[in-house]
Amino acid sequence: MKFRRSLLGLLAVAATLGGFSVAATAQAYKAEYKMSLVLGPPTPWGEAGRIWADLVKERTQGRINIKLYPGVSLIQGDQTREFSALRQGVIDMAVGSTINWSPQVKQLNLFSMPFLMPDYAAVDALTQGPVGKEIFATLDKAGVVPLAWGENGFREVTNSKKPIKTPDDLKGMKVRVVGSPIYSDMFSALGANPTQMSWADAQPALASGAVDGQENPLFLFTVLKMHTVGQKFVTTWGYVCDPLVFVVNKEVWSSWTPADQAIVRQAALDAGKQEIAIARKGLVEPGKPVLKDIAGMGVTVTQLTPDEREAFVKATRPVYDKWKNTVGADLVAKAEKAVAARSK
Repeated sequence: MKFRRSLLGLLAVAATLGGFSVAATAQAYKAEYKMSLVLGPPTPWGEAGRIWADLVKERTQGRINIKLYPGVSLIQGDQTREFSALRQGVIDMAVGSTINWSPQVKQLNLFSMPFLMPDYAAVDALTQGPVGKEIFATLDKAGVVPLAWGENGFREVTNSKKPIKTPDDLKGMKVRVVGSPIYSDMFSALGANPTQMSWADAQPALASGAVDGQENPLFLFTVLKMHTVGQKFVTTWGYVCDPLVFVVNKEVWSSWTPADQAIVRQAALDAGKQEIAIARKGLVEPGKPVLKDIAGMGVTVTQLTPDEREAFVKATRPVYDKWKNTVGADLVAKAEKAVAARSK
């Protein structure tokens, strides 16, 4: 009888503790989670965050509410600090750029290797295959929980001076580049004068003529009306593509129930698929409607022939070789193999 009473007592204590555990878990949920983005809606990048946040709220019946912070406003607009802020818990979650996070995670420079990915099939072969899984494992070790891939797109070069058809056309040209050293190396190899600056600083510099050109995905050209800041020439060369990554801070992730973790993960995967379709719209259809829209702004659009593109490939090969060891020779070899084996 004593044993039965003792057992019942222990069960009662366990139930009580279990109750506290459930209550503690419920209390651990924040009223609102902060999601960092460089660009807000209606850009594809911003739509990635909006779709993810909406799906999570709907599927968790409001248990997880997410507020978007575009312009990396949680860290005063400094894109290169975003990954560190994620690890530290200043940011709860993000849809981030492989370029912006590459100073902290060197393997992410893979996607900035010049002319590694000749088309969207090559991008998919990397992000959706073993290479993508290996990079996610690296990100996990680096202190965040990666969930899904999105896309900022192929980065094309624009300028105010002339059509760019050969590496010689870039010689002496002042080009705004993002704050990752490989971009300075690439444009220096092409004879240009690369200048690292934030986009907020780049716009007036382009408008005044202090900077001649820049490189970005083409959706930004139309959204930001870059022809109004002197960008009269566009060359599509597809030298790098910038995948986006949906991630959550590790402490935030561990505070959610396994069921809610599964919901957030699936919502990220679904949002990623939708966002990639948005990012590629107008660029994968016959005739590439986006290029026609840009030409309609009075802009000269140059599409390189395979031979013309190959001249840029050769000119930037020393940069490719230099960065191979930084990224990881084995990882680069796996990426090259995946690209070569892709289904076009």
